Amino acid sequence: MKVLVIGDSCKDIFIYGDIDRISPEAPVPILKPTNSTENGGMAKNVEANLKVMGCEVDLITNLNDIVKKRYVDDKSNQMVLRVDENDSCERVDSYLLIKLYEYDAIVISDYCKGFLHEEDIEFVCNTYKNAFVDTKKMLGGWIKNALFIKINHREHQKNFERIPNYPELEDKIIVTRGRDGCIFRNKIFPVKEVPVKDVSGAGDTFLAGLVSEYIKSGNIAKSIKFAQECTTKVVQKHGVATI
Repeated sequence: MKVLVIGDSCKDIFIYGDIDRISPEAPVPILKPTNSTENGGMAKNVEANLKVMGCEVDLITNLNDIVKKRYVDDKSNQMVLRVDENDSCERVDSYLLIKLYEYDAIVISDYCKGFLHEEDIEFVCNTYKNAFVDTKKMLGGWIKNALFIKINHREHQKNFERIPNYPELEDKIIVTRGRDGCIFRNKIFPVKEVPVKDVSGAGDTFLAGLVSEYIKSGNIAKSIKFAQECTTKVVQKHGVATI
């Protein structure tokens, strides 16, 4: 299975520590760092999950380091602060988006940091018939030729009034809803309840599972169920994790 991932990526850093008191200067917790983890996030997390699922993966992404740094209380696993650095990037070179026919699937992981514009995603979806899109952008006719579109519940709510204006999208949209499963073509796909430690990056794992299974089976219902199984595993881990 050969897959191309296109999208914004970042460096995910988790700093864990002990919180035993509140600062006397302001009503904020004092965290004493004890350990930290660091890994690729966003499009790089999709790439990492696809690789451990057995795919050969190429990546087109930004060169600058977007950093998401999270501070977490080790005892409660409660995030107390997130600091984003260099939270934007230059637009993709359009030359990189041509002649991509050797891939079984093209995965667009668009976090709206500036790497992909609507026109870039539209070009990929119009040119190649195997594009899976996960985007934070407001939906429209520009995405109508995607094979499938994955958005989360919050993004679906933002687009709720727009989607009926683009009926060609309705059969392509997969809405993930966390512990409430997901919806595709008005069908609810439930998910088993598990103890959740961290949901960071879970959407990336869902997307990777969806793509890898669909390449093998061509069955979208089976692919959704497999993606959910993958997601229930990673949310039981700390930080942004692979399956």
